Order: sequence, then C-alpha cells, then structure tokens
Amino acid sequence: MTQASALRARSARPVLFRTMELEEVRSTIEQNFYSLTVDRLQPATEINGSIAVTSLGGVTVGAFSFGADLLMRFGELPAYHVDVPLSGTLDWHQGRHDPLRATADRAAVFQPSRDTTLDRWSGDCRLLAVKIERVTLEAQLEQLLDVPVRTPLELAPTMDISRGPGLTWLRLATLLAGDAHTPGGLAQQELVAGRLHDALVTGLLLAADHPYRETLARPVPPCRPAPVKRAVDAMEAHPERPYTASSLAAVSGVSVRRLQEGFRQHLGMSPMSYLRRVRLIRAHEELRWSEPGRVTVSDVAYRWGFTHRSRFAAAYRRRYGVPPSTTLLHAP
Repeated sequence: MTQASALRARSARPVLFRTMELEEVRSTIEQNFYSLTVDRLQPATEINGSIAVTSLGGVTVGAFSFGADLLMRFGELPAYHVDVPLSGTLDWHQGRHDPLRATADRAAVFQPSRDTTLDRWSGDCRLLAVKIERVTLEAQLEQLLDVPVRTPLELAPTMDISRGPGLTWLRLATLLAGDAHTPGGLAQQELVAGRLHDALVTGLLLAADHPYRETLARPVPPCRPAPVKRAVDAMEAHPERPYTASSLAAVSGVSVRRLQEGFRQHLGMSPMSYLRRVRLIRAHEELRWSEPGRVTVSDVAYRWGFTHRSRFAAAYRRRYGVPPSTTLLHAP
C-alpha cells in the first residue's frame, strides 16, 4: 500500500458540530481521541460546545471550546499529544508530576503510557489538540536519523509556541484544524495529504525538546560510502530475499569484514541487524494496514523473510511493545 492510499484508508470524514450536552462532548472525544471521564467543575454551568476534528493518517487534529470549566481524566494515553490553548488556560498533570499550565504561548506536551488528567479546562479556553500515534512519531524519527532510537521518545512536557519552530508548527496545526470547515480541503486531497502529514510530524520533532533534537537540526552528513549504500539499497528494495553476510558483501563489492566494519561505523549495527530492522518495519506496516481475517501473522512474517514465527513475534514485541497479533487485530 502506498503512503497516499494508506493515508486515505486511515483518514476519516471531518467532524464539525455544536453541542450543549456533556455526554456528547465525552462521546466525540472518545471516538476521535481517547477514553475519558469528564465533569463540570461548576455543575450549574451550561455547556456551549464547538467541535471540529480532522484526521490524517496517524495524526488527528481537533479544535474545541466548551464555555464551562471542565475536569477530564484519560488514564494512560496510547499516543503522543499536544494541547494548545488559543485562548484561556489549561491546567494539567501526568503521573505524579506537579501540575503545569498551558497557555497561548506554551503548549502542553503529553507522553504515551502515563495517567493523564486535565485538572481545569477553563471556560474561556479555545483549545487546539493534536494526537500523533506513537508508532507514527517514532518511525518518522528513525527514518530521519536513519538509525534505531530508544523508545518511547521522551518529549519535554511543554513547548514554546510563541516564536521559532514552535510557532510555525502551531500555524500548520491550525491550518489542518480549519480543514474540518472546508469541504474538499487540502487535507482531504491525495496529492498533498501525505506531505501535510509528514510536515506536522517532522515539525513536532524539530519544535519540541527531546534527546535527538540537536542531531536532527544538524546539517545532513555526507552520503555513506558506496559499498554500504549498495548493501542498504539492496535490502531496502527487497528485504524479503534470503540475504547472507556473504551475499551482501558480493552486492557491495567488498569483503564481509570490510562491509561489517562499514556498517558499524556509519550505521552502528551489523548488515544482518539492519536487514532485520527493515523486515520488521515492513511487516509492521503490512500488519497495520491489513484486514483481520484476510491475512495471518504467519503470512506476513513469511512474506518479509521471517521463517520462525516465534522469533519474529519476540523481535516484534521488543521493538513495538505489543505482539504482532495485536497490531493486526486493531488494523483499520
């Protein structure tokens, strides 16, 4: 499946409506973001809600206002998430950390797999919410760095959106949120949907603080030596083939030892480790987009060069944190 067709498969029709019902607020957030409980902090206050949601592949952008002070409890988030008050304030905390406040100048940045509470969503708060699926952000980072990274990626809990890359990222997110109001808008067009998706994901990696940010901001290093590049190109083109260290050395035109040294120097791993990484990524992508019941985990594993299902399952779980069967069952 191409990136454009995958985005089309995952993207949903924009959601756009107003409501005065608290249960409708809860249901809409649950359907488009996460399960939660929501309560008024001042029970007598009426809800005057405005909701707009746009989905684009692994990214969901929502614009919300409710006209009442609210308390929301989400439990552990399955994704990375950014909340930006365009007006008003948002008091929040994750896990046992002290409460923080998000404002129009400083966004709240949430980590996956941590209990999350919005202690006070102020009644005058118009909020821009951006959910980025964990695998989407982490895979994009690995692709940009071209090396494996330690996951989950630890993002700083706040992000400056008053200037620089944070402000530019906010403008892009605002554009996508506004697309819910535009029938046939750009986010719904196959020719540009993938570019908008990648720009928002990559933009967050460049705007938020995390251990790899300085590396991403550095100039792109020179191309790898030709023998390493030839081996990488072969594995990326046909990762399902039964490569060995000797056959990859033959493709590269150098000895096995020289090829291994080149991979360690420029990629930080052996050629066969790189091959397993590529195969896992391809298998993961197929499991994400396959229809449960039409393919099996064994089918996918074998197609990408894994002959032992148990070894494949163990390697998959180490990398993605869940068994491959879980990814397949939750495929769209």
